[in-house]
Amino acid sequence: MLKGFKDFLMRGNVVDLAVAVIIAGAFGKVIEAFVTIVMDIIGKLGGQPDFSAWAPGGVHLGSFITVTISFLIIAAAVYAIVVVPLNKLAERRKAGEVVEDEAPSAEVALLTEIRDALRTR
Repeated sequence: MLKGFKDFLMRGNVVDLAVAVIIAGAFGKVIEAFVTIVMDIIGKLGGQPDFSAWAPGGVHLGSFITVTISFLIIAAAVYAIVVVPLNKLAERRKAGEVVEDEAPSAEVALLTEIRDALRTR
């Protein structure tokens, strides 16, 4: 049972997921700091970066506006920092991709013959 658990942990998916969670936590802090900077700039331009106290006609819309602006800043930052570079990387990989329509190499043919011989045994 312990060996099975070790095998489960050492599978690529679990390790990749753990790394992704750790990186996401660190990246989240960077994005939060960026949002704070942008909200401070909005506050300098408009008077206050937190609209939570704004309630026209008694309806508290201010917190919704603050969260919406934060979401848009986060979405723009993630798009610019993560999505755009990954899309460009995927395009570069796709451009360098070679389609193999040729016959297999001599090594592959030999290995195929050995595999077939072992199967018939």
